[in-house]
Amino acid sequence: MELKNLIDGKPVAPSSGRYTEKFNPATGEKLADVPLSDASDVDRAVETARRAFKSWRLTPAPKRGEILYRVGRILEERKDAIARLMTQEMGKVLTEARGDVQEAIDMAYYMGGEGRRSFGYTTPSELPDKFAFAMRDPIGVAAIITPWNFPAAIPSWKMFPALVLGNTVVFKPASDTPLVAGEMVKILHEAGVPGGVVNLVYGSGGVVGDALLGHPDVKLVSFTGSVETGRHVAEKAGHGLKRVSLELGGKNAVLVMDDANLDLAVEGILWSAFGTTGQRCTACSRLIVQRGIYPKLEARLTERIQKLRLGDGLLESTDVGPLIHRQARERVHSYVEIGRQEGARLVVGGSPDDSGELSRGAFYAPTLFADVKRTMRIAREEIFGPVLSMIPVDTLEEAIEVNNEVAYGLSSSIFTQDVQNTFRAIRDLASGIVYINAGTTGAEIHLPFGGTRDTGNGHREAGTAAIDFFSEWKSVYVDFSGKLQRAQIDD
Repeated sequence: MELKNLIDGKPVAPSSGRYTEKFNPATGEKLADVPLSDASDVDRAVETARRAFKSWRLTPAPKRGEILYRVGRILEERKDAIARLMTQEMGKVLTEARGDVQEAIDMAYYMGGEGRRSFGYTTPSELPDKFAFAMRDPIGVAAIITPWNFPAAIPSWKMFPALVLGNTVVFKPASDTPLVAGEMVKILHEAGVPGGVVNLVYGSGGVVGDALLGHPDVKLVSFTGSVETGRHVAEKAGHGLKRVSLELGGKNAVLVMDDANLDLAVEGILWSAFGTTGQRCTACSRLIVQRGIYPKLEARLTERIQKLRLGDGLLESTDVGPLIHRQARERVHSYVEIGRQEGARLVVGGSPDDSGELSRGAFYAPTLFADVKRTMRIAREEIFGPVLSMIPVDTLEEAIEVNNEVAYGLSSSIFTQDVQNTFRAIRDLASGIVYINAGTTGAEIHLPFGGTRDTGNGHREAGTAAIDFFSEWKSVYVDFSGKLQRAQIDD
């Protein structure tokens, strides 16, 4: 299969004539030839989006919302097919892929409703015979740059609020998940988004991404990816004073207190650490455990981790799928070696798995380290793979201190049955998301998603927070006094 860019609603070959190959990370099967576009393709897409903005911004917002409702219905009809495609191109097990698509469905319906909300507000004027209100305006062409690990959900977080508010889009998906990206854009067009309002350009971040960041007609950038790349995005887009949203890394922790429900904690930890093969920005990478429960929790986790079954995510028997590619597997293994060298105790896992059918893919054994010190690199740096580090602590206060001392602050959780512990954790965990008696994961789509410190630059995705990022406030004053009133001067 040879993919094309989608510009002005039409398939367009890359100007360079160059392509790269995309393979299934579980089987090694070739899936597609993916365009390696260049700056001229970006110029064409941005110009198309700029022209389309003139009419799209004037389309009544409720009508824009109705299109998103249709997007939601089409996604529902094709949920399983898109989920299977997702599993083939990035590896997560099929049940998780269905959840990824469901999140896009939920976002379509939620943001469709913003077509009849997107509220501004009125306020009394300080002068007589004068009316004052604030309203939202669209901004212009939005560059949407997304990662491969949630190829339906994350583009929906960004594109759907951008569109319902009247912005137009140039979408650069991750090169590792081109097929789902293409399906998402096709569905938007099928639902009624006019040609030119959403444009898809495949290619590398260094070429296509940089061309978008530097383009004078791109007015805002929404990016999810690594901290290193996020810094580059901020610097390059900052030269043009573009509005930029950065959703970056995580080093998330589950805190387990002595009074925790151990059965519940084990289930939550396994899901958080090894779901999506640990390739989530919200994945649990650190397990901060009070010493009284530490031996029991280690034994219980060891037993369960050893039973996790690696395999193709399309198989019902599979618990943990492959990493996205073998380069990612090498990176994960390098961190495991660092953990060994630092003196952490390897309990289970710790190596690639090339046995039998797994030899064709990028599989890594789910890994548990114990007796990890808070200063070790495996306790502080993002690994982005199925590696979990257990850190012993004496008190809740120490657990919170360990949680907060890393560079990231995305998702944290605590397992406890003590209401005082619960509310101290809610108050003191320096994370954008806090879970009580559940693992670290993302958020429901009507609440803000994002984190503190190096996890981002303060903007949030989803909920009404996304509406704030993709719109500009306009304050309006209507003076019907028939005379010049000079506000504070005359007052």
